[in-house]
Amino acid sequence: MEDNIVKQVEQQMEIIRRGVAEIVPEAELKQKLYKSIETGCPLKIKLGLDPTAPDIHLGHTVVLNKLRQFQDLGHEIHLIIGDFTGRIGDPSGKSETRKQLSEEDIMRNAATYKEQIFKVLDPNKTIIHFNSEWLMKLNLVDVLNLAGRYTVARMLERDDFAKRYRECLPIGIHEFMYPLMQGYDSVELQSDIELGGTDQKFNLLVGRNLLKEYGFEPQIALMMPILEGINGVQKMSKSLGNYIGVNEEPYEMFGKTMSIPDELISRYFELLTRVSLEEIKSLQESMNNGEINPRDVKIRLAKEIITTYHSADDAMKAEERFKLVFSQRDIPEDIPEISISEAEIWLPKFLHENAMVESTSDGRRMIKQGGVKVDGEKFLEENLQLANDMVVQVGKRKFLRLLKI
Repeated sequence: MEDNIVKQVEQQMEIIRRGVAEIVPEAELKQKLYKSIETGCPLKIKLGLDPTAPDIHLGHTVVLNKLRQFQDLGHEIHLIIGDFTGRIGDPSGKSETRKQLSEEDIMRNAATYKEQIFKVLDPNKTIIHFNSEWLMKLNLVDVLNLAGRYTVARMLERDDFAKRYRECLPIGIHEFMYPLMQGYDSVELQSDIELGGTDQKFNLLVGRNLLKEYGFEPQIALMMPILEGINGVQKMSKSLGNYIGVNEEPYEMFGKTMSIPDELISRYFELLTRVSLEEIKSLQESMNNGEINPRDVKIRLAKEIITTYHSADDAMKAEERFKLVFSQRDIPEDIPEISISEAEIWLPKFLHENAMVESTSDGRRMIKQGGVKVDGEKFLEENLQLANDMVVQVGKRKFLRLLKI
């Protein structure tokens, strides 16, 4: 019997470890799983979400996909909507105090969040809480008691707080309360595991320590990596424009997925899809050996993503449209034409002079970021050798046919 439980624990651990950046501590997680299987009592898995924006992108779904795996393993998923903590805003990674959101903004964003989250999670197996349910009930004595569990010195161990303190930038007292309140959510729930990104490690460990302080078994902190955006450099972010939104149209999602660097293909598969690790490894080996074109693997990736957030039919239609436009290089029939006698042109200036970009520097930036195509292929050079009947494209809608004379 015990050997069977140990085997089940290892099977669950193999699934749980997929794509994870860090588990603190892993040995305790195994103990919790053993006890869960032995008693038939599922673990309480917690994720806190502050609805500070109306939409989520694939970067946000990395942790949601891990929650779904826990859900499929039979554990109890608890989503904490931070309608109370959202009024402060998580200071993680911030160089200045965040603007506090109104209750109206928070509730509107929360409603949109729930709609998008259930594209990944099973709504019938997800328990949703609003942390105002318990945080609003705390009186001043309760708050002072909570604040007394941590010191200023420990708060200043956080990189963002420490940096702001060194640079004499303001830190609001209420910002110190954020990780304490997030940790108190864990106390209220008595969670077994809390999930978050690697940037949430401090907050998750506060929750672990507060559970000890209040006499409960400490939670496990499980951190997922921060997903790189489609440019392959910075983290996925709407403000950086390198994101794929879960509510975007299928064709838009398809095109953006096809633009990711080849070296991110396996990482996207692992963190964003349910394709097995064995198959992902096989695909990567086939790409490395030249047996399969990375472009074809990206098509598979795009279809997996679109099927998750739309449908298999939408994925198929997006693929057909993409192949029509890009593989067959189908372009609009009525694009403007320009005759050029030069053998070579400096493309940034040419794009500006023909109103395809706002400035020469904008043209250089677009080329560098892969936003300029010549005859359907990304063009990353500033000098263009001319041949007859070339089509230059900027973005998705600006085309110009070059005729050499």
